[in-house]
Amino acid sequence: MSDIMTPIPFDRLMNRILVEHQQGAIFGMQKCYQAKNLQPNTLFGRKLEGQIGPAAGPNTQLAQNIVASYYGGARFFELKTVQKMDGRELAACVAKPCITAEDECYNCEWSTELEVPQAFAEYVKGWFACKVMAKEYDLGDPDAFQFNISVGYDLEGIKLPKVDRFINEMKDAKDTEIFKECKAWLLANLDRFRKVTKEDVEAIQSEIINSVTVSTLHGCPPSEIEAIASYLIQEKHLHTFVKCNPTLLGYETARAILDEMGYDYIAFTDFHFKDDLQYSDAVPMLKRLQELAKSLNLAFGVKITNTFPVDVKNNELPSQEMYMSGKSLFALSMSVAKMLTRDFNGSLRISFSGGADYFNIERIVEAGIWPVTMATTLLKTGGYLRFIQMAELLEKNLAKPWEKVELSLVEKMIADAKSDKHLVKPVKPLPNRKSDKKVPLVDCYTMPCRDRCPIHQDITSYGRLVNEGKFQEALEVILDKNPLPFMTGNICTHTCQSACTRNHYETDVQIRTNKLIAARGGYDAVLPGLKQEGAVQKKVGVIGAGPAGISAAFFLARAGVEVHVYDKDAVAGGVVANVIPGFRIPAEEIQKDVNLAKQYGAQFHLGQEVNDIDAFRKENNFDAVIIAIGAHKEAPLVLEKGEAYNALHFLADFKAQDGKLNLGKNVVVVGAGNTAMDVARAAKRNAGVENVYLVYRRTKRYMPADQEELEEAIEEGVNFQELLAPFTHENGKLLCHRMVLSDVDASGRRSVKESDEVVEIPCDTVIASIGEKVDGSFYEKNGIAVTDKGLPVLKKESNETSVAGVYAAGDGAFGASVIVKAIADAKLACEAILNKTIGTDRPSLTTDEKIYAKKGNLVEPEKGLNPDKRCLACDHICENCCDVCPNRANFAIKVPGVEMHQIIHVDYMCNECGNCETFCPYDSAPYKEKFTLFHRAEEMEDSTNDGFAFVDNDGNAIVRVGGEKMNYKVGDKNTKLFYRLAELVDTVYNDYSYLLI
Repeated sequence: MSDIMTPIPFDRLMNRILVEHQQGAIFGMQKCYQAKNLQPNTLFGRKLEGQIGPAAGPNTQLAQNIVASYYGGARFFELKTVQKMDGRELAACVAKPCITAEDECYNCEWSTELEVPQAFAEYVKGWFACKVMAKEYDLGDPDAFQFNISVGYDLEGIKLPKVDRFINEMKDAKDTEIFKECKAWLLANLDRFRKVTKEDVEAIQSEIINSVTVSTLHGCPPSEIEAIASYLIQEKHLHTFVKCNPTLLGYETARAILDEMGYDYIAFTDFHFKDDLQYSDAVPMLKRLQELAKSLNLAFGVKITNTFPVDVKNNELPSQEMYMSGKSLFALSMSVAKMLTRDFNGSLRISFSGGADYFNIERIVEAGIWPVTMATTLLKTGGYLRFIQMAELLEKNLAKPWEKVELSLVEKMIADAKSDKHLVKPVKPLPNRKSDKKVPLVDCYTMPCRDRCPIHQDITSYGRLVNEGKFQEALEVILDKNPLPFMTGNICTHTCQSACTRNHYETDVQIRTNKLIAARGGYDAVLPGLKQEGAVQKKVGVIGAGPAGISAAFFLARAGVEVHVYDKDAVAGGVVANVIPGFRIPAEEIQKDVNLAKQYGAQFHLGQEVNDIDAFRKENNFDAVIIAIGAHKEAPLVLEKGEAYNALHFLADFKAQDGKLNLGKNVVVVGAGNTAMDVARAAKRNAGVENVYLVYRRTKRYMPADQEELEEAIEEGVNFQELLAPFTHENGKLLCHRMVLSDVDASGRRSVKESDEVVEIPCDTVIASIGEKVDGSFYEKNGIAVTDKGLPVLKKESNETSVAGVYAAGDGAFGASVIVKAIADAKLACEAILNKTIGTDRPSLTTDEKIYAKKGNLVEPEKGLNPDKRCLACDHICENCCDVCPNRANFAIKVPGVEMHQIIHVDYMCNECGNCETFCPYDSAPYKEKFTLFHRAEEMEDSTNDGFAFVDNDGNAIVRVGGEKMNYKVGDKNTKLFYRLAELVDTVYNDYSYLLI
């Protein structure tokens, strides 16, 4: 494929807008913002009914980007920068993919990739389209939005004929061919509009802009910056913003801010800080420009800030340097704003861009900082729809005239940013949210949460029922696949939530909370009604009454099998009941999970240890045996002097003695997994303990514990001692070697090496939590083959051991893991015994309207045990790739007779930025792997994508699938083309012909 975009002609652009609006959307925007009955503000002598819009960047490069932004509520458009280098010359210098916006954003692109005249035409087309859309669709006052051009990067380039012409024609476009073309088309097609009149079209101003933002490259001398701005003020008579760089802060300040907010991994040197404009030079220069503009009755201000150059360290993008933006830039940008506001006493107007979104936009505007433009938030799921929520939020302060920037409010924003969860970096690296599957050509909508769950729970189904107050029905859906709703509702590691699409908005759907609400709310009604499905003439013995054993008992007993569960402990529940502290899960709720299995007829024999499987099987006449013994073999901490208390032993003793162990005042926990966090939190609660330290060889970022577990330990006052390796415990002290982190390796991890420094930590008791292993001797004694790690050799399709009829599940089969994985292991073994599949997949039962109503809205979950209603039902509507594409090059179509929307990729609208790859739930890049519509057949030669191109107006097309080309005629029933792909080609031709330019 080619990264050269083909602009949409104005007639096709307007035709698409008019047709799509009748179908219920415009450029993938299923809803819009309407500025009704608002008193607009003013800026640069023109009306403005909203202080927000897209920043100069990917969201203002093409006319359709501008249209989508306006439809969503943008009213100030900072058009993508124009400079002397353009078109193919520039595109050849931009490495692709060039954007990644999963969390903070990075890019390696700069100015428009169109030729300057093309960029001008796009802006004029966008201008006309927004004007008539405002009137036709009641979006607001057609004269209350503004375009702002961005030009750079040196005065010589700005004075070149093509850039000079661009500026002049943007100031007044009436004599240009594209302006005349747009106006003529509208006048000739007035019959297609309901509200737009001839007078409306004639009234469209040709003076498209009266303001400019000066953009310069890093390292541009102050004299050059001042010369450019002076030229634009004096010669072009434009209201002017000068874009400032975050490097004005100085290296030490910028480094300290990022480190404090968790961005210590972002790498940069002091080069740009020394090479860029210095603050001591900036202030007098800006004051001179402010006075110059004032003398000519023009406004002057600064744009804060440019993106921030950082080093590529982990293959984020295919370049050596990239530009940081988004949430990590917010505190840097606002700190520059604070300095300038202080030194100008609030009189310097600030246009802001740097991590603005729904959660902070109101405070930014209230501080007197506007217009506010943005890119990163628009590059995430929801895309341009995110404007709607922000525009509505700002309506109440819209008409307030600008007076000054309020320093105290800016300072408060900076202080609050340091602890704002929407701005600080999480302690742990973001988990991989993608599945290991490739995106299919058709029917690609999927449920990432269910795909990630080891037992594929029907999360959206029970979540919907919980929100409807139907707790019994919700619990029945859960129990179809999950026999442990209380254990998983309390302490599941919920990998499903890591995959949730809402992570790209704000916070994952609280799936575990929904499950617990269903369990607690539905248990009493569900329990009496649990009946065996029938009678299966089998008898099965289960060794171990932990999560895997209880799960096996539940599944088998429900199916009608006679099941007997044996465990050496007196209380069923395994580690969950006998080790995990009570502050993590109530004991009575563990037993409710046991009761579910008992209700189906499972029998539990507690306090009975099984050692000889063959005898156990023969004596009880079992047809099959499932071993679910857990992983309890200690991984000892070797110290030169002193001994360590084993973590599981400690937790069991802590629970048995109700937190009254003799540990002394100072406890040190060695390890950093979830169990270590439990140990540390338990030790904090133990009588007589004053200090709990947690020692680990690396930093928090590389600790294996889940983010949630880590945060809870931090909140409870556990003292984390990072980069330490203990070697001796004596005289009330634990001696540790200081460790040093290496650079990031190919796996993304940093190795450590020992230094000569020794650190002492007060220590009365050392508790080692460095993992548990499987005791392979149990299997070997019973004639079961094991691996070199002592794990039983199992058949992948059944979990059957080398002994026929004997199965293994849970931690004892695969090593220490999590509850839901134990359920999955047990389920597989039970399916083999029953010779049938357990559980039924349920699709999300919702509507397009309900899902589109949620898209683009940032909403945090309610605190406490409340149902979470924010689910986006991704298997019903996904369209992440459509949302995040600035150019709208990924497009959802409705194929007649097919329930699921289908995604096609439109090649001529794509510049290969790669952003859709980041947000696709599959391990795929939609711009490369979805069925692609090409503008012309010859353009297929620049691509390896499967796709099609029409060769005439009669429905004849060339189609490529799997590298093989074929001719296809729309409607041909005898084609060898797979019928689902033929449906896509037919649908585009019959129902979406406006895509064919």
